[in-house]
Amino acid sequence: MLDIVIKDGKIVNGTGNPWYYGDVGIKDGLIVSIGKIEVQPKEVLDASGKIVTPGFIDVHSHSDLKILQDPLGEIKLQQGVTTEIFGNCGFSPAPLNNSTAELLKSYSQPVMGELNRPWSWNSFKEYMDVLSQGTYSHNIGTYVGNGALRIAIKGFDSSPLTKKELNDVKALLADAMEAGALGLSLGLMYAPENYYSIQELVDICSILSQYNGLLVAHIRGEGNSLISSIEEVIYIAQENGIPLHISHFKAAGRNNWDHKVDKAMDLIESARARGVDVTCDVYPYNAGSTSLWTLLPPWVLEGGVESGLDHIKNPRTRQAIYDELSSQATSWDNLIYSTGWGNVVISSVASRQNQKLVGKNVDQISQERGRHPIDCVFDLLLEEKGKISIVFFHTSEEDVKKILVWDKSLVVSDSLFSAGGVPHPRLYGTFPRLFAKYVRHEKLITLEEAVRKVTSFPAQRLNLNKIGVLDIGYIADIVVFDMEEIEDRATYLNPRQYPKGINWVIVNGRKVMEEGRHLGVKSGRVLKRAM
Repeated sequence: MLDIVIKDGKIVNGTGNPWYYGDVGIKDGLIVSIGKIEVQPKEVLDASGKIVTPGFIDVHSHSDLKILQDPLGEIKLQQGVTTEIFGNCGFSPAPLNNSTAELLKSYSQPVMGELNRPWSWNSFKEYMDVLSQGTYSHNIGTYVGNGALRIAIKGFDSSPLTKKELNDVKALLADAMEAGALGLSLGLMYAPENYYSIQELVDICSILSQYNGLLVAHIRGEGNSLISSIEEVIYIAQENGIPLHISHFKAAGRNNWDHKVDKAMDLIESARARGVDVTCDVYPYNAGSTSLWTLLPPWVLEGGVESGLDHIKNPRTRQAIYDELSSQATSWDNLIYSTGWGNVVISSVASRQNQKLVGKNVDQISQERGRHPIDCVFDLLLEEKGKISIVFFHTSEEDVKKILVWDKSLVVSDSLFSAGGVPHPRLYGTFPRLFAKYVRHEKLITLEEAVRKVTSFPAQRLNLNKIGVLDIGYIADIVVFDMEEIEDRATYLNPRQYPKGINWVIVNGRKVMEEGRHLGVKSGRVLKRAM
């Protein structure tokens, strides 16, 4: 007897092929039949008038710590996400060196959030063991962050790696790959990773070629230096013969809109034409989400968050930061110079007294306080001990559309979790937004192509076996939704709203969500690199 039969749905199988009508039979966690199914199962789900697709795969999130205290993962499951991958942008909570642990924790908190219990690991394997001891409602996996590797060996020291330090970083990377990391993520825009030379990165990434690991890159600059930053990571991948995936592909800064994305796409197409395996991802919004620190010159964080706060307190270095922010930089991407503080919205703060500032942009706050916007930013960082997250409107909608329709891009959330505040709406709405806004309303891409970008394409990219396609023998991670009803309800002003229109979410053959209600089932798996 079959466990579940999904009856009379419009099947979009994830490959990009045209939809067709049929039934899907599930037994023991696998898809065992597709077509017209006459046998009586334990349960029938009537999908008449509904879309049946593989479960959505979010390969770019920052749930590294959140998953340990929220194993139900309802925020993702409500969107149809059955697999989530974290450890992105060079951030991961392991490996952890006791002597630099606080540096990593304070630095990564605006991105990964806080854990309401002690970090009980040091090595990446120990972190994976902690993950494996838990039970989850959806599948999870992780990269190892290159920033975490460097902090474990060298803290926030900006000097070149010694030969021993370089070998130590490579050894930690090898350990992480052995423990099941899906690849290495770079965060070259951020300290301390932006201290790496290109040759150091080439040497470190040589380890990936031994493990068939993916290099996932938050590139050094997404604004004025976009082209050179893409050239850098393509060179690293080409030198090592490894696959490359560029995170949250964009042209940031108003002066780069409408023209630089085309050049960047041409650069990737050219690399592929000469045999470099490179792809990218995009989130379907024209605003990003990150730490307020990222808008300051990179040197400010040399030595870590406490050192950065000292720089802001010191009149001489404070003035130097002020001067750099007030002019077009050549050594780093000063996105504020062309885009303006009015596009920087405070999304979360640590203190109770500043909660009233959440949802306001820096220009508004500076007017209320009677301070110049840059001085206002300095004040806020000091008041909050650097623990401030922002939403930054720094890209154009037309550029987002160009990337969405490109066959080399897949769709991700890049979602950050915070204990309070106003998170970016992509945390709650990314995947329904893709189907509601860009498929149904704007008809920018076809239903089949949208499904491919969130199912088989990411599964193929990460070499995840037997998921991402509706086919016999594949794992039964499945979403059933109403194409006329699916809608993201999360907004920038009120983001904590679940979407509508998703009828069922099935993970490893078990029904986890039904009509917007989490059933409390934990049928997820911890995914590791295929050995």
